[in-house]
Amino acid sequence: MDNDIRGKVAIVGVGHTDQGELPGQSPELSSVLAIKAALEDAGVGRDKLDGLITCKSVQGTNVDVGVGPLLGMNPRYAQTLDYGTCNFSLHLAVQAITTGMANTIALCYGANARSIRFPFGATGANLAGASGFMHIAGYGAMMLQRHRALYGTTEEQFGHIAVSEREWAQKNPIALFREPMSIEQYLDLPYLVEPLRRPDVTMLSDGGVSLIVTRADMVDEFKQKPVFVLGMSEQSQIRGEFSPDYLDREFLADSAKQIWQRTGLGPSDIDALYIQNPTAMWVLQMLEYYGFVPVGEGGPWLAEGHTRPGGDLPVNTNGGQLSESYMWGWLHIVEAVRQLRGQAGDRQVTDAEIAMYCSTQVWYKGGASILSTHS
Repeated sequence: MDNDIRGKVAIVGVGHTDQGELPGQSPELSSVLAIKAALEDAGVGRDKLDGLITCKSVQGTNVDVGVGPLLGMNPRYAQTLDYGTCNFSLHLAVQAITTGMANTIALCYGANARSIRFPFGATGANLAGASGFMHIAGYGAMMLQRHRALYGTTEEQFGHIAVSEREWAQKNPIALFREPMSIEQYLDLPYLVEPLRRPDVTMLSDGGVSLIVTRADMVDEFKQKPVFVLGMSEQSQIRGEFSPDYLDREFLADSAKQIWQRTGLGPSDIDALYIQNPTAMWVLQMLEYYGFVPVGEGGPWLAEGHTRPGGDLPVNTNGGQLSESYMWGWLHIVEAVRQLRGQAGDRQVTDAEIAMYCSTQVWYKGGASILSTHS
């Protein structure tokens, strides 16, 4: 069986709605508007689609049987992922296309959690909630405390993640947080959940995002430069909290090993890196486990400015989920595609040819995709 998917599938369209607070706009409507924008970007109509993959919103809506009718389509192939973070949705699309289930698929995510004041930080009747251990910030804080205890990472070193993403966000007109922030200003802020401060944690957002994905032999039928999927990986730890040191998420190193072996590439080949980050701790962990910096040395490395504009490893050039918007990482791939096309404006990374996107489903699974304009 041929397991090499290199260059067999390409992203040929990207689109998104406005971000922020969009009263009266349902997740399904946001998805449809994003798909329309992605189709326009690709230069085709909805009749080109024979597949639809939706990702449930943070509040559990936005399923395929809700989006499809609004879009006016009845595709041959339709699926919904409970937790897509775009990587997992993209991987499903690649599998569907390479097995002949569909030729051209619209992928989408939509949410309205901000305008409906969705209680994202709420917890059930359990001991964790009773002790105040709730929201993703609680877990991120525990992860950072562990990293500090093991490796001596300082708050100032860690703060460079949020400061770097804010610098990139200032160049991004759709970013929700664009106010300048120095490391001194960051350190002056109070804790949200010690040792995390407000800029270390994502926000809730309304909006939609979409990708159009197709077979490599069909890319000439679309107007944009194709961005090919060179490789992908996934690794689960579905025992979750029952796994030893589950917050360290060492299983991410297995996902890294897979993708480097499958593509024949390594960290030094990546021109722009995108990391899904509900908290800044996700960035620190994945930089280390994917081999961009040795485990335990991420703090000093971040303080040297490698990820900032002008650095040698641009990370989350859209501003990430800390400053741009909370679309479960979907806007990260949109940004990666635009960077590889040379369409990122003031954020453009010089000579960007290969981009990588890493994501997780909290501590249950992780995955990565490598993209390039070269098949």
